[in-house]
Amino acid sequence: MMRKGRFDQPAAELAKRYSESVSFDRRLYDYDIAGSIAHASALARAGIITADERQKIENELRAIQKEIESGKFEWDRSLEDVHMNIEAALTKRIGASGGKLHTARSRNDQIALDLRLYVKAENAKLSAGLRLLQSALLGLAEQHVDLVMPGYTHLRRAQPILFAHYLLAQIEAFERDADRLRDCLVRTDVLPLGSGALAGSIIALDREFIARELGFSRVSQNSVDAVSDRDFVCEFLFDLAMIGLHLSRLSEDLILWSTSEFGFLEFSDAFSTGSSLMPQKSNPDMAELTRGKTGRLYGNLMSILTTMKALPSSYNRDLQEDKEVLFDSVDTVRAALGVFAAMLPELKINRERMETAAKDPNLFATDLAEYLVKKGTPFREAHEIIGKLVVHAAHTSLPLDQVPLSKMQSFSPLFDVDVTKMFDIRLSLAERRAIGAPSPENIAAQIEHWREYLASDD
Repeated sequence: MMRKGRFDQPAAELAKRYSESVSFDRRLYDYDIAGSIAHASALARAGIITADERQKIENELRAIQKEIESGKFEWDRSLEDVHMNIEAALTKRIGASGGKLHTARSRNDQIALDLRLYVKAENAKLSAGLRLLQSALLGLAEQHVDLVMPGYTHLRRAQPILFAHYLLAQIEAFERDADRLRDCLVRTDVLPLGSGALAGSIIALDREFIARELGFSRVSQNSVDAVSDRDFVCEFLFDLAMIGLHLSRLSEDLILWSTSEFGFLEFSDAFSTGSSLMPQKSNPDMAELTRGKTGRLYGNLMSILTTMKALPSSYNRDLQEDKEVLFDSVDTVRAALGVFAAMLPELKINRERMETAAKDPNLFATDLAEYLVKKGTPFREAHEIIGKLVVHAAHTSLPLDQVPLSKMQSFSPLFDVDVTKMFDIRLSLAERRAIGAPSPENIAAQIEHWREYLASDD
Protein backbone atom coordinates (compact mmCIF):
# COMPACT_ATOMS: atom_id res chain seq x y z
CA MET A 1 0.00 0.00 0.00
CA MET A 2 1.75 3.17 -1.21
CA ARG A 3 1.71 5.73 1.65
CA LYS A 4 4.85 7.84 1.32
CA GLY A 5 4.65 11.56 0.59
CA ARG A 6 0.93 12.12 0.34
CA PHE A 7 -0.18 10.71 3.70
CA ASP A 8 0.49 11.94 7.23
CA GLN A 9 -0.74 8.83 9.03
CA PRO A 10 -0.02 5.14 8.43
CA ALA A 11 -2.67 2.86 7.00
CA ALA A 12 -4.81 0.93 9.43
CA GLU A 13 -3.69 -2.67 9.87
CA LEU A 14 -7.21 -3.76 8.97
CA ALA A 15 -6.98 -1.84 5.70
CA LYS A 16 -3.59 -3.38 4.95
CA ARG A 17 -4.89 -6.89 5.45
CA TYR A 18 -7.98 -6.17 3.40
CA SER A 19 -6.12 -4.75 0.42
CA GLU A 20 -3.07 -6.99 0.21
CA SER A 21 -2.77 -9.24 -2.83
CA VAL A 22 0.72 -10.69 -2.45
CA SER A 23 -0.81 -13.82 -0.91
CA PHE A 24 -2.05 -14.76 -4.38
CA ASP A 25 -0.41 -12.49 -6.98
CA ARG A 26 3.11 -13.59 -6.02
CA ARG A 27 2.70 -16.41 -8.50
CA LEU A 28 3.28 -13.71 -11.14
CA TYR A 29 6.88 -13.19 -9.99
CA ASP A 30 8.43 -14.69 -13.15
CA TYR A 31 6.53 -12.30 -15.36
CA ASP A 32 7.08 -9.32 -13.08
CA ILE A 33 10.83 -9.92 -13.12
CA ALA A 34 10.92 -10.42 -16.89
CA GLY A 35 9.01 -7.15 -17.35
CA SER A 36 11.35 -5.30 -15.00
CA ILE A 37 14.45 -6.56 -16.80
CA ALA A 38 13.05 -5.41 -20.15
CA HIS A 39 12.00 -2.08 -18.62
CA ALA A 40 15.50 -1.57 -17.19
CA SER A 41 16.97 -2.17 -20.65
CA ALA A 42 14.65 0.47 -22.09
CA LEU A 43 15.63 2.92 -19.35
CA ALA A 44 19.29 2.34 -20.18
CA ARG A 45 18.65 2.91 -23.88
CA ALA A 46 16.93 6.19 -22.97
CA GLY A 47 19.88 7.27 -20.80
CA ILE A 48 17.88 7.24 -17.56
CA ILE A 49 20.15 4.64 -15.97
CA THR A 50 23.67 3.60 -16.85
CA ALA A 51 24.66 0.34 -18.44
CA ASP A 52 26.24 -0.65 -15.13
CA GLU A 53 23.04 0.10 -13.24
CA ARG A 54 21.03 -1.89 -15.74
CA GLN A 55 23.33 -4.87 -15.29
CA LYS A 56 23.14 -4.63 -11.50
CA ILE A 57 19.35 -4.50 -11.68
CA GLU A 58 19.18 -7.54 -13.94
CA ASN A 59 21.67 -9.56 -11.90
CA GLU A 60 19.87 -8.92 -8.64
CA LEU A 61 16.43 -9.54 -10.12
CA ARG A 62 17.63 -12.93 -11.33
CA ALA A 63 19.05 -13.65 -7.89
CA ILE A 64 15.68 -12.76 -6.36
CA GLN A 65 13.99 -15.02 -8.89
CA LYS A 66 16.18 -17.95 -7.83
CA GLU A 67 15.39 -17.28 -4.18
CA ILE A 68 11.67 -17.30 -4.90
CA GLU A 69 11.98 -20.54 -6.84
CA SER A 70 13.91 -22.17 -4.00
CA GLY A 71 11.40 -20.97 -1.41
CA LYS A 72 13.95 -18.84 0.45
CA PHE A 73 12.46 -15.45 -0.45
CA GLU A 74 10.52 -13.84 2.40
CA TRP A 75 7.26 -12.32 1.23
CA ASP A 76 6.07 -9.32 3.24
CA ARG A 77 2.30 -8.83 3.22
CA SER A 78 2.72 -5.29 4.51
CA LEU A 79 4.21 -4.48 1.09
CA GLU A 80 0.88 -5.38 -0.45
CA ASP A 81 1.70 -7.07 -3.75
CA VAL A 82 4.26 -8.96 -5.78
CA HIS A 83 5.56 -5.77 -7.42
CA MET A 84 6.33 -3.94 -4.20
CA ASN A 85 7.92 -7.01 -2.62
CA ILE A 86 10.33 -7.51 -5.50
CA GLU A 87 11.09 -3.79 -5.85
CA ALA A 88 11.71 -3.41 -2.11
CA ALA A 89 14.05 -6.41 -2.08
CA LEU A 90 15.89 -5.05 -5.10
CA THR A 91 16.33 -1.57 -3.60
CA LYS A 92 17.47 -3.02 -0.29
CA ARG A 93 20.19 -4.97 -2.06
CA ILE A 94 21.50 -2.46 -4.60
CA GLY A 95 20.37 0.87 -3.18
CA ALA A 96 19.50 3.89 -5.31
CA SER A 97 19.85 2.01 -8.59
CA GLY A 98 16.92 -0.16 -7.58
CA GLY A 99 14.86 2.91 -6.81
CA LYS A 100 15.31 4.10 -10.39
CA LEU A 101 13.65 1.02 -11.87
CA HIS A 102 10.11 2.33 -11.48
CA THR A 103 10.86 5.42 -13.57
CA ALA A 104 8.23 5.92 -16.33
CA ARG A 105 6.23 2.98 -15.02
CA SER A 106 3.13 2.55 -12.87
CA ARG A 107 1.83 -0.53 -11.13
CA ASN A 108 -1.17 -0.06 -13.41
CA ASP A 109 0.73 -0.87 -16.59
CA GLN A 110 3.03 -3.24 -14.69
CA ILE A 111 0.22 -5.55 -13.59
CA ALA A 112 -1.42 -5.33 -17.00
CA LEU A 113 1.88 -6.56 -18.44
CA ASP A 114 2.27 -9.35 -15.89
CA LEU A 115 -1.25 -10.61 -16.54
CA ARG A 116 -0.75 -10.65 -20.30
CA LEU A 117 2.51 -12.56 -19.96
CA TYR A 118 0.83 -15.00 -17.58
CA VAL A 119 -2.15 -15.59 -19.87
CA LYS A 120 0.15 -16.07 -22.87
CA ALA A 121 2.15 -18.69 -20.98
CA GLU A 122 -0.90 -20.50 -19.61
CA ASN A 123 -2.57 -20.39 -23.01
CA ALA A 124 0.33 -22.41 -24.40
CA LYS A 125 0.23 -24.91 -21.50
CA LEU A 126 -3.51 -25.41 -21.79
CA SER A 127 -3.25 -25.83 -25.55
CA ALA A 128 -0.70 -28.57 -24.95
CA GLY A 129 -3.06 -30.14 -22.41
CA LEU A 130 -5.85 -30.18 -24.97
CA ARG A 131 -3.56 -31.92 -27.45
CA LEU A 132 -2.78 -34.66 -24.92
CA LEU A 133 -6.49 -35.14 -24.28
CA GLN A 134 -7.26 -35.29 -28.00
CA SER A 135 -4.47 -37.83 -28.44
CA ALA A 136 -5.98 -39.98 -25.70
CA LEU A 137 -9.38 -39.84 -27.39
CA LEU A 138 -7.81 -40.68 -30.73
CA GLY A 139 -6.00 -43.65 -29.20
CA LEU A 140 -9.32 -45.03 -27.96
CA ALA A 141 -10.87 -44.50 -31.39
CA GLU A 142 -8.04 -46.38 -33.08
CA GLN A 143 -8.28 -49.18 -30.55
CA HIS A 144 -12.05 -49.61 -31.05
CA VAL A 145 -12.42 -48.48 -34.65
CA ASP A 146 -14.97 -51.18 -35.55
CA LEU A 147 -17.08 -51.09 -32.36
CA VAL A 148 -20.75 -50.29 -32.96
CA MET A 149 -23.00 -48.64 -30.40
CA PRO A 150 -26.35 -46.87 -30.25
CA GLY A 151 -26.29 -43.15 -30.83
CA TYR A 152 -28.59 -41.22 -28.50
CA THR A 153 -30.83 -38.19 -28.66
CA HIS A 154 -32.85 -37.16 -25.60
CA LEU A 155 -30.91 -39.97 -23.91
CA ARG A 156 -32.97 -42.45 -25.94
CA ARG A 157 -31.57 -44.86 -28.48
CA ALA A 158 -31.73 -43.16 -31.85
CA GLN A 159 -29.52 -44.56 -34.63
CA PRO A 160 -26.48 -46.81 -34.81
CA ILE A 161 -23.02 -45.24 -34.87
CA LEU A 162 -19.49 -46.41 -34.27
CA PHE A 163 -17.90 -45.75 -30.88
CA ALA A 164 -14.98 -44.21 -32.76
CA HIS A 165 -17.40 -41.68 -34.27
CA TYR A 166 -18.45 -40.62 -30.79
CA LEU A 167 -14.82 -40.22 -29.73
CA LEU A 168 -14.03 -38.19 -32.84
CA ALA A 169 -16.95 -35.93 -31.95
CA GLN A 170 -15.23 -35.13 -28.66
CA ILE A 171 -11.99 -34.36 -30.49
CA GLU A 172 -13.89 -31.89 -32.69
CA ALA A 173 -15.30 -30.10 -29.65
CA PHE A 174 -11.90 -29.79 -28.00
CA GLU A 175 -10.44 -28.53 -31.27
CA ARG A 176 -12.89 -25.63 -31.14
CA ASP A 177 -11.49 -24.94 -27.68
CA ALA A 178 -7.98 -24.97 -29.11
CA ASP A 179 -9.13 -22.57 -31.85
CA ARG A 180 -10.56 -20.21 -29.25
CA LEU A 181 -7.31 -20.22 -27.30
CA ARG A 182 -5.37 -19.38 -30.46
CA ASP A 183 -7.78 -16.58 -31.22
CA CYS A 184 -7.62 -15.26 -27.65
CA LEU A 185 -3.86 -15.09 -27.98
CA VAL A 186 -4.21 -12.50 -30.74
CA ARG A 187 -5.84 -10.04 -28.34
CA THR A 188 -3.60 -10.99 -25.42
CA ASP A 189 -0.37 -10.49 -27.35
CA VAL A 190 -0.31 -6.70 -26.91
CA LEU A 191 2.29 -4.85 -24.81
CA PRO A 192 0.73 -2.40 -22.28
CA LEU A 193 3.98 -1.40 -20.53
CA GLY A 194 4.77 2.25 -21.15
CA SER A 195 1.20 3.37 -20.59
CA GLY A 196 2.03 4.51 -17.06
CA ALA A 197 -0.83 5.10 -14.67
CA LEU A 198 -3.09 6.17 -17.54
CA ALA A 199 -1.26 8.89 -19.52
CA GLY A 200 2.16 7.49 -20.27
CA SER A 201 5.19 9.53 -19.20
CA ILE A 202 7.16 12.55 -20.39
CA ILE A 203 10.09 10.12 -20.41
CA ALA A 204 9.48 8.38 -23.71
CA LEU A 205 10.81 4.83 -23.79
CA ASP A 206 11.18 2.65 -26.87
CA ARG A 207 8.06 0.53 -26.46
CA GLU A 208 8.68 -1.38 -29.67
CA PHE A 209 12.01 -2.47 -28.22
CA ILE A 210 10.32 -3.59 -24.99
CA ALA A 211 7.75 -5.54 -27.02
CA ARG A 212 10.51 -7.39 -28.86
CA GLU A 213 12.32 -8.13 -25.61
CA LEU A 214 9.19 -9.66 -24.08
CA GLY A 215 7.92 -11.44 -27.18
CA PHE A 216 4.86 -9.28 -27.91
CA SER A 217 3.76 -8.85 -31.50
CA ARG A 218 2.04 -5.49 -30.97
CA VAL A 219 2.12 -2.42 -28.74
CA SER A 220 -1.02 -0.89 -27.22
CA GLN A 221 -2.12 2.33 -28.90
CA ASN A 222 -4.04 4.07 -26.12
CA SER A 223 -2.73 4.39 -22.58
CA VAL A 224 -6.14 4.83 -20.93
CA ASP A 225 -7.42 1.65 -22.53
CA ALA A 226 -4.22 -0.30 -21.94
CA VAL A 227 -4.21 -0.03 -18.14
CA SER A 228 -7.86 -1.02 -17.76
CA ASP A 229 -8.30 -3.54 -20.57
CA ARG A 230 -9.16 -6.95 -19.15
CA ASP A 231 -11.01 -8.17 -22.21
CA PHE A 232 -8.31 -10.78 -22.70
CA VAL A 233 -8.91 -12.09 -19.16
CA CYS A 234 -12.67 -12.27 -19.74
CA GLU A 235 -12.14 -14.00 -23.07
CA PHE A 236 -9.63 -16.44 -21.60
CA LEU A 237 -12.00 -17.31 -18.75
CA PHE A 238 -14.78 -17.89 -21.29
CA ASP A 239 -12.47 -20.20 -23.23
CA LEU A 240 -11.71 -22.12 -20.05
CA ALA A 241 -15.40 -22.31 -19.19
CA MET A 242 -16.04 -23.83 -22.63
CA ILE A 243 -13.31 -26.41 -22.07
CA GLY A 244 -15.05 -27.17 -18.79
CA LEU A 245 -18.37 -27.49 -20.59
CA HIS A 246 -16.96 -30.05 -23.01
CA LEU A 247 -15.21 -31.96 -20.23
CA SER A 248 -18.45 -31.95 -18.23
CA ARG A 249 -20.50 -33.35 -21.09
CA LEU A 250 -17.91 -36.03 -21.72
CA SER A 251 -17.95 -36.79 -18.00
CA GLU A 252 -21.72 -37.16 -18.03
CA ASP A 253 -21.60 -39.66 -20.90
CA LEU A 254 -18.90 -41.73 -19.22
CA ILE A 255 -20.70 -41.66 -15.87
CA LEU A 256 -23.94 -42.86 -17.44
CA TRP A 257 -22.27 -45.52 -19.56
CA SER A 258 -20.41 -46.88 -16.54
CA THR A 259 -23.65 -47.60 -14.65
CA SER A 260 -24.87 -51.16 -14.33
CA GLU A 261 -27.91 -50.18 -16.37
CA PHE A 262 -25.71 -49.33 -19.39
CA GLY A 263 -22.60 -51.37 -18.65
CA PHE A 264 -20.77 -49.95 -21.67
CA LEU A 265 -17.53 -49.24 -19.84
CA GLU A 266 -15.71 -49.30 -16.52
CA PHE A 267 -13.29 -46.83 -14.96
CA SER A 268 -9.98 -48.27 -13.82
CA ASP A 269 -9.32 -48.61 -10.11
CA ALA A 270 -6.70 -45.88 -10.41
CA PHE A 271 -9.40 -43.35 -11.31
CA SER A 272 -12.25 -44.63 -9.14
CA THR A 273 -13.09 -44.32 -5.46
CA GLY A 274 -14.97 -46.51 -3.01
CA SER A 275 -17.77 -45.92 -0.56
CA SER A 276 -17.22 -45.28 3.13
CA LEU A 277 -20.19 -47.56 3.84
CA MET A 278 -20.96 -49.81 0.87
CA PRO A 279 -18.07 -52.17 0.12
CA GLN A 280 -19.27 -53.08 -3.37
CA LYS A 281 -19.13 -49.54 -4.77
CA SER A 282 -16.70 -48.22 -7.38
CA ASN A 283 -17.53 -44.60 -8.03
CA PRO A 284 -16.55 -42.40 -11.01
CA ASP A 285 -15.45 -39.53 -8.80
CA MET A 286 -12.90 -38.03 -11.21
CA ALA A 287 -15.59 -37.53 -13.84
CA GLU A 288 -18.08 -36.33 -11.24
CA LEU A 289 -15.60 -33.83 -9.81
CA THR A 290 -14.90 -32.50 -13.29
CA ARG A 291 -18.62 -32.09 -13.91
CA GLY A 292 -18.87 -30.21 -10.61
CA LYS A 293 -15.80 -28.03 -11.13
CA THR A 294 -17.29 -26.72 -14.36
CA GLY A 295 -19.71 -24.73 -12.20
CA ARG A 296 -16.72 -22.97 -10.64
CA LEU A 297 -15.40 -22.10 -14.08
CA TYR A 298 -18.75 -20.52 -14.95
CA GLY A 299 -18.77 -18.66 -11.63
CA ASN A 300 -15.28 -17.28 -12.23
CA LEU A 301 -16.33 -16.03 -15.66
CA MET A 302 -19.42 -14.34 -14.26
CA SER A 303 -17.33 -12.84 -11.46
CA ILE A 304 -14.94 -11.02 -13.81
CA LEU A 305 -17.75 -9.92 -16.12
CA THR A 306 -19.66 -8.51 -13.17
CA THR A 307 -16.55 -6.76 -11.85
CA MET A 308 -15.91 -5.13 -15.23
CA LYS A 309 -19.43 -4.17 -16.18
CA ALA A 310 -19.66 -0.73 -14.53
CA LEU A 311 -16.08 0.40 -13.99
CA PRO A 312 -15.20 3.95 -15.01
CA SER A 313 -12.56 4.21 -17.70
CA SER A 314 -8.89 3.75 -16.80
CA TYR A 315 -7.61 1.89 -13.74
CA ASN A 316 -9.70 1.13 -10.66
CA ARG A 317 -8.75 -1.01 -7.69
CA ASP A 318 -11.63 -3.33 -8.47
CA LEU A 319 -9.30 -4.84 -11.06
CA GLN A 320 -7.39 -6.56 -8.28
CA GLU A 321 -10.30 -9.01 -8.29
CA ASP A 322 -9.29 -10.30 -11.72
CA LYS A 323 -6.47 -12.51 -10.46
CA GLU A 324 -7.92 -15.09 -8.08
CA VAL A 325 -10.65 -16.13 -10.50
CA LEU A 326 -8.11 -16.30 -13.31
CA PHE A 327 -5.67 -18.40 -11.31
CA ASP A 328 -8.43 -20.71 -10.06
CA SER A 329 -9.80 -21.37 -13.54
CA VAL A 330 -6.34 -22.03 -14.97
CA ASP A 331 -5.49 -24.46 -12.16
CA THR A 332 -8.86 -26.21 -12.45
CA VAL A 333 -8.71 -26.75 -16.20
CA ARG A 334 -5.06 -27.78 -16.23
CA ALA A 335 -5.76 -30.40 -13.58
CA ALA A 336 -8.88 -31.70 -15.34
CA LEU A 337 -7.12 -32.01 -18.70
CA GLY A 338 -4.31 -33.94 -17.06
CA VAL A 339 -6.69 -36.31 -15.29
CA PHE A 340 -8.68 -37.06 -18.43
CA ALA A 341 -5.62 -37.59 -20.61
CA ALA A 342 -4.43 -40.20 -18.11
CA MET A 343 -7.85 -41.70 -17.32
CA LEU A 344 -9.21 -42.30 -20.82
CA PRO A 345 -6.61 -44.86 -21.97
CA GLU A 346 -7.41 -46.95 -18.87
CA LEU A 347 -11.13 -47.23 -19.58
CA LYS A 348 -12.34 -50.79 -19.95
CA ILE A 349 -14.78 -50.91 -22.85
CA ASN A 350 -17.48 -53.58 -22.77
CA ARG A 351 -17.73 -54.33 -26.47
CA GLU A 352 -20.40 -57.01 -26.06
CA ARG A 353 -22.78 -54.71 -24.19
CA MET A 354 -22.34 -51.93 -26.72
CA GLU A 355 -22.81 -54.18 -29.72
CA THR A 356 -25.86 -55.87 -28.19
CA ALA A 357 -27.47 -52.49 -27.57
CA ALA A 358 -26.65 -51.42 -31.12
CA LYS A 359 -28.59 -54.40 -32.51
CA ASP A 360 -31.89 -52.97 -31.27
CA PRO A 361 -33.96 -53.12 -34.49
CA ASN A 362 -35.77 -49.89 -33.63
CA LEU A 363 -32.49 -48.09 -34.35
CA PHE A 364 -33.17 -48.78 -38.02
CA ALA A 365 -36.57 -47.06 -38.15
CA THR A 366 -35.12 -44.05 -39.93
CA ASP A 367 -33.39 -46.34 -42.43
CA LEU A 368 -36.78 -47.92 -43.17
CA ALA A 369 -38.31 -44.51 -43.79
CA GLU A 370 -35.47 -43.62 -46.14
CA TYR A 371 -35.92 -47.02 -47.84
CA LEU A 372 -39.46 -45.96 -48.74
CA VAL A 373 -38.23 -42.51 -49.81
CA LYS A 374 -35.86 -44.14 -52.29
CA LYS A 375 -38.87 -45.97 -53.70
CA GLY A 376 -40.77 -42.73 -54.23
CA THR A 377 -42.64 -42.11 -50.97
CA PRO A 378 -42.53 -38.49 -49.67
CA PHE A 379 -40.52 -38.41 -46.45
CA ARG A 380 -43.34 -37.15 -44.22
CA GLU A 381 -45.57 -39.94 -45.45
CA ALA A 382 -42.76 -42.48 -45.00
CA HIS A 383 -42.15 -41.17 -41.48
CA GLU A 384 -45.81 -41.75 -40.60
CA ILE A 385 -45.83 -45.24 -42.10
CA ILE A 386 -42.81 -46.36 -40.12
CA GLY A 387 -44.21 -44.80 -36.95
CA LYS A 388 -47.33 -46.92 -37.32
CA LEU A 389 -45.22 -49.99 -38.08
CA VAL A 390 -43.20 -49.43 -34.88
CA VAL A 391 -46.42 -49.15 -32.85
CA HIS A 392 -47.72 -52.40 -34.41
CA ALA A 393 -44.47 -54.20 -33.56
CA ALA A 394 -44.65 -53.00 -29.96
CA HIS A 395 -48.31 -54.03 -29.57
CA THR A 396 -47.62 -57.48 -30.96
CA SER A 397 -44.40 -57.87 -28.94
CA LEU A 398 -42.42 -58.44 -32.09
CA PRO A 399 -38.99 -56.95 -32.75
CA LEU A 400 -39.22 -54.61 -35.71
CA ASP A 401 -37.00 -56.84 -37.84
CA GLN A 402 -39.28 -59.82 -37.26
CA VAL A 403 -42.51 -58.28 -38.52
CA PRO A 404 -43.54 -60.48 -41.48
CA LEU A 405 -43.07 -58.95 -44.91
CA SER A 406 -46.75 -59.44 -45.67
CA LYS A 407 -47.66 -57.36 -42.63
CA MET A 408 -45.15 -54.67 -43.55
CA GLN A 409 -46.70 -54.51 -47.01
CA SER A 410 -50.06 -53.77 -45.42
CA PHE A 411 -48.51 -50.49 -44.26
CA SER A 412 -46.90 -49.84 -47.66
CA PRO A 413 -46.89 -51.98 -50.79
CA LEU A 414 -43.40 -50.65 -51.56
CA PHE A 415 -41.83 -52.97 -49.00
CA ASP A 416 -40.09 -55.88 -50.73
CA VAL A 417 -37.78 -58.76 -49.81
CA ASP A 418 -34.77 -56.45 -49.92
CA VAL A 419 -36.09 -54.67 -46.80
CA THR A 420 -34.33 -57.25 -44.63
CA LYS A 421 -31.00 -55.68 -45.62
CA MET A 422 -32.04 -52.51 -43.84
CA PHE A 423 -31.43 -54.23 -40.48
CA ASP A 424 -27.82 -55.05 -41.31
CA ILE A 425 -25.89 -52.66 -39.03
CA ARG A 426 -22.65 -52.86 -40.97
CA LEU A 427 -24.43 -52.18 -44.25
CA SER A 428 -26.33 -49.31 -42.65
CA LEU A 429 -23.13 -47.69 -41.43
CA ALA A 430 -21.35 -48.27 -44.74
CA GLU A 431 -24.11 -46.35 -46.52
CA ARG A 432 -23.58 -43.26 -44.34
CA ARG A 433 -20.93 -41.82 -46.64
CA ALA A 434 -21.78 -38.11 -46.65
CA ILE A 435 -19.13 -35.81 -45.19
CA GLY A 436 -19.28 -36.05 -41.42
CA ALA A 437 -21.38 -39.23 -41.33
CA PRO A 438 -20.21 -42.35 -39.45
CA SER A 439 -19.27 -44.71 -42.27
CA PRO A 440 -16.19 -46.83 -41.56
CA GLU A 441 -14.55 -45.22 -44.58
CA ASN A 442 -15.15 -41.72 -43.23
CA ILE A 443 -13.99 -42.67 -39.76
CA ALA A 444 -10.78 -44.19 -41.08
CA ALA A 445 -10.09 -40.99 -42.99
CA GLN A 446 -10.82 -38.85 -39.96
CA ILE A 447 -8.56 -40.94 -37.75
CA GLU A 448 -5.77 -40.53 -40.26
CA HIS A 449 -6.44 -36.79 -40.44
CA TRP A 450 -6.29 -36.34 -36.69
CA ARG A 451 -3.22 -38.56 -36.37
CA GLU A 452 -1.33 -36.37 -38.83
CA TYR A 453 -2.73 -33.12 -37.43
CA LEU A 454 -1.89 -33.86 -33.82
CA ALA A 455 1.57 -35.13 -34.78
CA SER A 456 2.28 -31.95 -36.75
CA ASP A 457 1.31 -29.83 -33.74
CA ASP A 458 3.92 -31.41 -31.45
